[in-house]
Amino acid sequence: MVETVDAQREVIGIGSAIAVLLVGYGTAINETIGGVRTTILATWVFAATFALLALLHGSYGRRDFAAAHGGAAVGLLAFLLATAGPQALVGLLVFVGSGAYIGIATLRARPTATS
Repeated sequence: MVETVDAQREVIGIGSAIAVLLVGYGTAINETIGGVRTTILATWVFAATFALLALLHGSYGRRDFAAAHGGAAVGLLAFLLATAGPQALVGLLVFVGSGAYIGIATLRARPTATS
């Protein structure tokens, strides 16, 4: 029997923990680390988390999930690098659209419990 490891849960957990620690540090100790606001660093961590998830999904053939997570990473990066309001809005729309697809596809991919 082939054993599979669901690394998605661990990647999301580690990325979220780092982001929460950054925001907590920024709230309790200092708003910046190396001159960069901790909330900005936390958003970069989330973008990196989505990019890593895209690579993981792509490595085992789930191209739809890979594209969706890659889209979420690109949306966050576009938001972070935006220099004007419309650019930030486009980044957020890409992020939200990708996130909606991830949510719907995840619900469809889960096995249903039979009673």
